This record gives sequence, C-alpha cells and structure tokens, in this order.
Amino acid sequence: MYIYLPIAEISMHIGIILGLGGGVGFLSGLFGVGGGFLMTPLLIFFGIPPAVAVATEANQIVASSVSGVLAHMRRGNVDFKMGGILLAGGVIGSSSGVMLFKFLRDMGQIDLVIKLSYVVFLGIIGALMLMESVRTIMRSRRPGAARSKLHQHNWLHGLPFKMRFRRSKLYISALLPLAIGAFVGLLAAIMGVGGGFIMVPAMIYLLGMPTSVVVGTSLFQIIFVTANVTLLQSVQTQTVDFMLAGLLLFGGVIGAQFGTRASALLRGEQLRGLLALMVLAVCIKLGYDLAVQPADLFSVELLK
Repeated sequence: MYIYLPIAEISMHIGIILGLGGGVGFLSGLFGVGGGFLMTPLLIFFGIPPAVAVATEANQIVASSVSGVLAHMRRGNVDFKMGGILLAGGVIGSSSGVMLFKFLRDMGQIDLVIKLSYVVFLGIIGALMLMESVRTIMRSRRPGAARSKLHQHNWLHGLPFKMRFRRSKLYISALLPLAIGAFVGLLAAIMGVGGGFIMVPAMIYLLGMPTSVVVGTSLFQIIFVTANVTLLQSVQTQTVDFMLAGLLLFGGVIGAQFGTRASALLRGEQLRGLLALMVLAVCIKLGYDLAVQPADLFSVELLK
C-alpha cells in the first residue's frame, strides 16, 4: 500500500518506510547511535528531498533513542551527569545549526552541503574507527598480548573546570564534553543525524569512557538534541514531514529493543568495527552519486 507524504510531495510504499525504521532502530540499540547517518542517505536514495530527509529524520531518531535508552537504563549503562554536560553543548550547537541550515537553504546550497558533509565526515570517522578496531582485534589474538589503554592523556585532560563522573570513572574538565556536545549538535541540525557516529568514538578515545557506558549515555544525549532540532526545523524551515516521521518512528521503537539485546553478544572492538564498515559503505555510495554524471543534467525546482 502506497502512502502520500505531503511535505516530501512523493508517494512511498508503507512497507518500505516501516522496514527502514525498524532496521535503523536495530542499529540504534546495537551501536548506541541515532541511526541518522544511515537513514538520511537512505531516504535521499528513495527520492526524499535532502532538506526534508534531514529535518524529518531528526524526529525519528528521538523515538528510537528513547527506546534504546530505556533498555540501557535497566542495565545501568547510562551516565546521567556526563549526559547532562553533553546535552548542554548539544542544545547550543543544534540551535546554531538550524539557523545555518535555514541560511544555506535560502541560498539554494543546502542539498550539496548535506551530501558533502556526509562524504567528508563519514569517510574520516569510518576509516579511523576501522583501523583502530582492526588493531585492537589483532592485538587481542596475540598470545600474552598486553591490554592497551583506549585513550592517552594529553593537554585536553589538563583543562580547567574539572568534574568527577563516577559512573564513567573519570575526572576530567567539563569543557571537553561540552565542546563535543556542541559540535555534534551542529551536525545534528545540518546532517539530520543523532551524531552517534562521532559521539561514540569521541567519548571512547577523547574522554576515555567505558564502551558499555558510552552506548547508553550517547543515546540519552541524542534524545534531547534531536528533539530540539525537530522543533526548530518545523518552526523555521517547515521541512518536517510528520507522516513520514510517524511511520519511521513506529518501526524504530521496535527495532531498537532487538538491537539492544544483540549488543550484549559482541565485544566493544567488534561493535566498533561493524559500525565503521557501515559508515564507510554509506560514504562510498554518497561519494559515487556525487561523482557520477546524472541522467538528467538539468533540473528545475520551484521555490516555495
């Protein structure tokens, strides 16, 4: 059965939308990411305008992240104090990002900026995560291999305003998670992502948080940042398709529960390796679409 999406102005089969929501919700629970890094490109591949895909996906991420957080809370894998600092930065970054999004949309450059942002960030993050996870797996297979630290102390750990995060077993400056949250919030507004593909490795390698706590804490922060993006996008740019978001939301809530259970079956380095492969696959597809000559060299879009 096909359904008409009023803001996107196209018709899509309801089974495809529910399937996309469920699949990305599964990834949300499995890797501790909102799933927008995969969902937004998939929506674009299926013909959804990039601006609508970005704004609508932020809404769907809220639901799948809530579902995932509830599951991780029952396991005690959420550092609420760390999540609060990340959230403060995320609100600042996402609010600024929506204003930038509106400016680029008025200039007619938002579609290109969205796609280029995905290629650059997914390529860099995916490659770094894959190299690290491969090295970790290889070291763990060597007999008598010493366990190395996930992070090294540097000048960042000497910043002022230090706070103790007991759940994460850290004593670091609050400025560091605040800056990470602001940067991820900016990406959430421009790229329609929860930012987990950057948040998760940053929390592991820069902050030094345990992988088990990172997943739940990342999802906690994603909930409120993407909710802020959805509200601002619906008011300032009118690009949120609530019909599409509702169907994606329904599938995402169910998928996230199964993903959370599956995450307990894999080690941290294995989860990071699988996430890196997915990130690189999406990056390659988007890069190919940007480089290949389109079938229609010219297009006309009516400005509303």
